[in-house]
Amino acid sequence: MPSDALRLLAIDSSTDTLSVALGSGAPDDEVLVFSGPGAAQASATLLPTVQSLLAQAGWSLASLDAVVFGRGPGSFTGLRTACAVAQGLAYGAGGLPVLPVDTLLALAEAARQQRLQQGLALPAFTAALLDARMDEIYVALYRNGPLAVSHEPLQPPRLCAPEALASWLADVQPEAEGACLLAGNVFDVYGGRLQGLDGPRQPALPTAAALLSLAPALLAGGHAVAASEALPLYVRDKVARTTQEREGAR
Repeated sequence: MPSDALRLLAIDSSTDTLSVALGSGAPDDEVLVFSGPGAAQASATLLPTVQSLLAQAGWSLASLDAVVFGRGPGSFTGLRTACAVAQGLAYGAGGLPVLPVDTLLALAEAARQQRLQQGLALPAFTAALLDARMDEIYVALYRNGPLAVSHEPLQPPRLCAPEALASWLADVQPEAEGACLLAGNVFDVYGGRLQGLDGPRQPALPTAAALLSLAPALLAGGHAVAASEALPLYVRDKVARTTQEREGAR
């Protein structure tokens, strides 16, 4: 099916911002978007937001071709909310395909689009950096293409200490292939702890609009799954420190 004929709903609640978008994912096509408080509040506002966007578009839930969601890494509560809602909507519409997308991929795509809209140079690579709390950063490395960020990361999502980020990127970035764009929400949070990082910085978050842009190629590549197979990607195995760990950090 041509991408401009697709009807897609995209959801991301992996950060403190809830992002929802409705559209085809085709370049320059109209997109209906919503952005609001995420985290714990997302569970209360997500379904009414979806209903409102569908009403604005004049689409029914059953007319959608797929439900796209940011699978993580990110906020544990937010990831579970997005996954559960995507599954519920897919089941409610009679078994729609569900497309889980890495949130760091969506972050890299959102940063790429921002650079182009601002008329800024786009380096060969993007390091997607998301605050993981607990003094750690989620990071993945992607290659920038002319139309979108590569769907296959050069380095998959992982956790990294702020102080170790510069040396890790120096080790994994391909040599002599251009600069690296540093994109994410970690710069104000970790400040001077990010010493030694070379490359332009682009504040950015994963967005549902970026998910829509990535979705047509991912769907064509067979990355959609049945609702029962859609799962979050946590990367981190635990959500909080023990009392002993908190005391040690102090």
